[in-house]
Amino acid sequence: MASVYIYWVSTTLLCLLYLTSGYMYATKGDWVRKALADLGYPAYLVPFMIVVKIAGPVAIVSRFNVALSDLAYAGVFYHLLLSGMGHIGVRSLKGALPAAIGLILLAASFATQNVAREVPSPYVQAAML
Repeated sequence: MASVYIYWVSTTLLCLLYLTSGYMYATKGDWVRKALADLGYPAYLVPFMIVVKIAGPVAIVSRFNVALSDLAYAGVFYHLLLSGMGHIGVRSLKGALPAAIGLILLAASFATQNVAREVPSPYVQAAML
């Protein structure tokens, strides 16, 4: 039973992190473009990242297709990893903190998803070996 709570709490917090970030990307475009430029990323990524930051959590929570949900987990993993490394690369440890928190939430959500969901993911057992 505790695993079900861990899944839903971690998944909810991860989705809130992503949806809040997507909202910020959509409403504070100039600030986001400057922040991305400071990290060395091009400004044309902003519209793509808005879509990704909304579509990823929707695919994970709705889980209408297990393969798509697992692909969203992988995409979120790589995004958080690259985001954290980008901040560390410019010596902004404070900026890497949300990515580190997101990686912890992602690991908890992914590892407990088969307990809380009806259709199991075949990749959870493989990742736990």
